[in-house]
Amino acid sequence: MKISKFLVLFFAVLCCMPSFSQTKVLDSLFTVLKHPANASKKATVLNAIAAEYENEPEMMLKYAKEAMEVAHKAGLKQQEADSWRNIGNANIIQSKYTQALKSFSNAQALYEALVKSASENNDYKDGLANVYGSIGIVCSEQNNYPKGLEYYFKALKLFRETGQEEIVAVVYNNIGDIYATLKEYNKALEYFNKALWIQKKTGDPSSAITTSNIGKIYLAKGEDEKALESFNEAEKQFGKFGNNRGLAELYNNFGNYYKKKNNFTGAVSYYNKALALFEQSGEKYGASASLGFLGDINALQGKNEEAIEYFKKSSAHAAEIGVLEQVKESEKGLSDIYEKRGNAAEALEHYKKYTAAKDKIINSENIKNMVREEMNYEFERKAELQKAENEKRQVLFDEQAKRHMQQMLFTGLSALLVFGIAFLIYSRLQLKKRLTLQRDLAEYEQKALHLQMNPHFVFNCLGSISSFIVQNGTDQAIKYLSKFSKLMRLTLEYSKESLIPIDKEIEGLQNYLELEQLRFNKMFDFTITKDPSIEDDMAIPPLLLQPFVENAIIHGIVPKKVHGSISIDFALVDEKLVCTVTDDGIGINRSKQLKENTITVHKSMAMEITRKRLEVIQAFTSKTSQVEIKELTNAAGEPSGTRIVLNLPIQYATN
Repeated sequence: MKISKFLVLFFAVLCCMPSFSQTKVLDSLFTVLKHPANASKKATVLNAIAAEYENEPEMMLKYAKEAMEVAHKAGLKQQEADSWRNIGNANIIQSKYTQALKSFSNAQALYEALVKSASENNDYKDGLANVYGSIGIVCSEQNNYPKGLEYYFKALKLFRETGQEEIVAVVYNNIGDIYATLKEYNKALEYFNKALWIQKKTGDPSSAITTSNIGKIYLAKGEDEKALESFNEAEKQFGKFGNNRGLAELYNNFGNYYKKKNNFTGAVSYYNKALALFEQSGEKYGASASLGFLGDINALQGKNEEAIEYFKKSSAHAAEIGVLEQVKESEKGLSDIYEKRGNAAEALEHYKKYTAAKDKIINSENIKNMVREEMNYEFERKAELQKAENEKRQVLFDEQAKRHMQQMLFTGLSALLVFGIAFLIYSRLQLKKRLTLQRDLAEYEQKALHLQMNPHFVFNCLGSISSFIVQNGTDQAIKYLSKFSKLMRLTLEYSKESLIPIDKEIEGLQNYLELEQLRFNKMFDFTITKDPSIEDDMAIPPLLLQPFVENAIIHGIVPKKVHGSISIDFALVDEKLVCTVTDDGIGINRSKQLKENTITVHKSMAMEITRKRLEVIQAFTSKTSQVEIKELTNAAGEPSGTRIVLNLPIQYATN
């Protein structure tokens, strides 16, 4: 399962002293525990013993609590954080998710403080990353997928910083699992492929499982041939690494592929291969699934006696290990067969078992919902506590700064009078500069918002809607009005934020370009592309590209009077986010010539406001932000369009 795989890796990176590796047997650890050199060593050994009991959560909890008491009493923050993490792991193994979240939250607070105090210590970062990943697991198990993704991405960032490539691959797999559950198959495929690339580079045998998962995604998307190709590749890899359980799962996937192709002979052959491997290893979970598949396929072929036998075995295995979903499916299959045969008593008996399993599943989901709500409350409570703590720290900081200033003034006032005056002037100038930057940022963002919603644009849109109605184009008018309304709503919503995810900016540009296509009777095509290496939480200032796209349409494509095209691209180049807007319009110089005798306030405002916004962004991030405008020419040296290139610092929505 997803949980056990992740936790095993987390235990492996538990921060211990070099002389007490977790691979030591318990006897050796207990021997050291009898005569520890100091409190730090005692807490470390107790944590190592707790980790060794990963299959006995009660013992794990016992020694982790002992370690926590020793560490807390001696003021050992790292060992205390390790203890809370072990306590959280013990709770998560016992499915006590609320308690696990509280324990991980305590560990998170301690690790974050340690990282701030010593940012170059990778042990602290590894511990914090592991806690983030564990919180992601807790959220995923309670179907709180947005929170799960949030914490996985936090873990991912830290594991990358410390070079933990194998665990990065695990996190990618967990992210892929969430997207697969949400049926966002393209996203799932993206992260499974990222995991596979790392696993192949490091020679990780888990690459076979990841390849099999990729095949399952292709099968769900209806790309059957790609699915078969991935399954065949996974089979070769399992042959190298000798993972019989993974191979058995793969055989079930092969069976599902052939069943989808109505090749029942091939499907039965693979299901039987899977069943043989599962029974050989005593794996009843996998065996119950294979038996269920065999029951389904025999039922489809009208082989009722065989189907009944398989369904009964599947249900028995699943009931023994508490897999209610498989019990439900098998009992439903049995009820349907008996009903078709006219055996009402047997049909009713199995339908009752089906209903009982279904009710238990619903009850389990209800419990999950209650736990999820409790966890959300815990997240909110923690956020409020953090806010109060930050305010308290700010007050203390202000008070200390004030006291320090007084001490400086009272100590040698006559000798330091000139320096004090200079320092005061400098402080005032810095404060004025900071306030001016903040004011300018708000002012230019508002101007940018007003630029998108200027009356000229609104009147053009309303005029187009009116024309559609007069020309009996009611459907087109409604479609135009709907897109116009959505664009206005997105513009107002995103303008409140200083940063928005790149996908949200793309959504706004998509709506705006579709609106302009309607307005100008589809006289241009457009494409928007994004580099796959751009993460989901990378962000961009809102409404930054729209003025350039509008210029490309109004001053590039429209004057050309023939069908044109616009392309927008987001890419990562040399630690920069590069945004490119390209059109095949009349070019910059020709556009200037056409507008020599016209008012050009709209374009000049757009350029001026955007340049100012980039200056403010550069001041806040201390990283270069710039815009380049180039005129494109064809082979004959004639103007063939315009290209706008924005170079922006990489920023994250989670920051």
